[in-house]
Amino acid sequence: MKRLALAVILSTFAALAVAQHPHHAPAASQVAQAPAKAPSDGEVRKVDKGAGKITIRHGEIPNIGMGPMTMVFGVKSPALLDKVAAGDKVKFRVEEIKGDYVVTMIEKAK
Repeated sequence: MKRLALAVILSTFAALAVAQHPHHAPAASQVAQAPAKAPSDGEVRKVDKGAGKITIRHGEIPNIGMGPMTMVFGVKSPALLDKVAAGDKVKFRVEEIKGDYVVTMIEKAK
């Protein structure tokens, strides 16, 4: 209970410090835009050209708030599936489009 109270107090002081010195905190637009520009790392597990889907084992995907896992994604363009094969290490970007997570960019990692 003492730890919880201490955590609440420290959080309050941190929030007050930022409120009093907003120029020390990053702008909301900087925080929101930075992760969206950076591609995520992954490994292609399966490419299903017929279904227009790709299975990727990936690390964190910050711009959509997704933790590491293996997941099947749709692709924005079927041509993206021609760039990679199962087993490839990749850099990729995912966006939420109409409620679905869609790969919008993918390339083999260098």
